[in-house]
Amino acid sequence: MPSIMDDMSQPWSAPQAAGPITWAQHVPGSKSITNRAFILAALADGPSTLRAPLVSRDSQLMEKALESMGVRFEHEGEDIHVAPGPLKGATVDCGLAGTVMRFIPPVAALADGAVLVDGDEQAYARPMSTTLDALRQLGVEVDGDSLPFTVRSHGVPEGGEVTIDASGSSQFVSGLLLAGARFAKGITVTHEGGPLPSMPHVEMTVGMLRQAGVRVDSGENTWTVHPGPIAGREWAIEPDLSNATPFLAAAAVTGGRVTIKRWPANTTQPGDAIRHILVDMGVMVTQEPGFVTAKGTKGGALQGIERNMGDIGELTPTVAALCALADTPSILTGIAHLRGHETDRLKALADNINALGGKVAELADGLHIDPAPLHGGEWPCYADHRMATAGAIIGLRVPGVEVEDISTTAKTLPGFDRMWETMVDPEQQESNG
Repeated sequence: MPSIMDDMSQPWSAPQAAGPITWAQHVPGSKSITNRAFILAALADGPSTLRAPLVSRDSQLMEKALESMGVRFEHEGEDIHVAPGPLKGATVDCGLAGTVMRFIPPVAALADGAVLVDGDEQAYARPMSTTLDALRQLGVEVDGDSLPFTVRSHGVPEGGEVTIDASGSSQFVSGLLLAGARFAKGITVTHEGGPLPSMPHVEMTVGMLRQAGVRVDSGENTWTVHPGPIAGREWAIEPDLSNATPFLAAAAVTGGRVTIKRWPANTTQPGDAIRHILVDMGVMVTQEPGFVTAKGTKGGALQGIERNMGDIGELTPTVAALCALADTPSILTGIAHLRGHETDRLKALADNINALGGKVAELADGLHIDPAPLHGGEWPCYADHRMATAGAIIGLRVPGVEVEDISTTAKTLPGFDRMWETMVDPEQQESNG
């Protein structure tokens, strides 16, 4: 079996669609829900089970981090059973996973011993001081202001009130809230600063805390998690709707028809917003119990859009790829925080699309994308999984797109390249239908 390093040795030629794609796709579990469920299960009063969680680099890093601190995991088929135990000091590798580097420190504050948190070299530049300064305010000892850093407490941390600027990432809020019930006084988090991005992810955190029996009060830019028990329970993990967006985009850009199975009727996942974005771009989208279907227009014609993406920033690479293939201009705003993700996503998208003949201008908080004929060329990924899938989308229409490192998609969607190649294969489409 080839290794990830083997896959990195040469670019991946993004397959061009021979015609409209007709396909039905199963998408693995949500990374965001999986990693939140892992934290809550690790801190619970009894055992929990995650039903069909995501298995990817990000989720495995979270599992290994918690396991190194004393939590026990048992895999049974597609499910994972979690048994909490006394937390101990450890060394944690968070890779390039934002949820691990922002969610683990408040948990580490509850451990009996120092926890050293390290990660990939690219992660050293990702913002962390907001979380670490907040822990200091809550009575936790922290050495360092970015990766690597060490967290240690002397007994149960007091907790209480903390004010932070979470305009760089909603994960700063979620990480504190998830562990808040185990602090002596709970935790009250108040956000002061620029607009808080990705609010649906904070709502997801609050909703899951309440499902675990935790009392949470929410106000405008303030949240209080009261001290108390966290129930062990069964977590049914929804499909990852953000990972589903490239497949729906495939229908849009080829004039085809793609169905995503097990789409939840109600969800806090930001990826659900792709349904409305596609409609605004001229795509027909239908939702019925258990699935969502996107049907593109003849020839894959798309209309440009103007949209504030602040709440759904993780969809920006997919949407930008669609806009680069649209017939009219697009303006995407509210996403300055994307400059602090795996890479500066705004610069990366502008540079990559422009290198293929596109016409993209960076804004202070977004992108202005004008129609332009695109040609083939290299598509760097900058160790960013969503940059890789954006290149795959453009490659459906533009021959000769060479994606630098498709293996980076294993961060949240292992096997994406095989799924994509299978979907584009006309013979596979026939049997799939």
